[in-house]
Amino acid sequence: MDSRLNYFGNALAGKVLKHVNSAAKVLSESGLPAATQELVKIRASQINGCGFCTDMHTKEATLAGETAVRLNLIAAWREATVFTDAERAALELAEQGTRVADAAGGVGDEAWANAAKYYDEDQLVALISLIAVINAYNRINVINQQPAGSYRPGQFG
Repeated sequence: MDSRLNYFGNALAGKVLKHVNSAAKVLSESGLPAATQELVKIRASQINGCGFCTDMHTKEATLAGETAVRLNLIAAWREATVFTDAERAALELAEQGTRVADAAGGVGDEAWANAAKYYDEDQLVALISLIAVINAYNRINVINQQPAGSYRPGQFG
């Protein structure tokens, strides 16, 4: 399967992604735990059916030391015993923030309050921003039908 166009090789897309990638770099330095960031990116990508991002972030998480057990259980995090309460709160926020159209009012107060128990204001800003950025990337890749499976860690910088 080929992508619809060479989005990542397009000059205009390169200009857009330069700014999105700058935001992603700031988020990686935010104090939000790196493992939590990868879990959130993977879960949003699973929900959105973005194989390219799911492939990328599971490989990046593995390289960073994430275990196969935890990666295999992200989609079933509610039933899994391998995630911390803070990670569960982030995953719930990611799910509700990704599925905003599914519930009137978007993210519920309970999910927000639970996340606020574990993360300070800057970490919450990072979490909200991370959810927005990964959803943007998911949409780019899904619309463009970007093939999954061939990502190599470090491929994009």
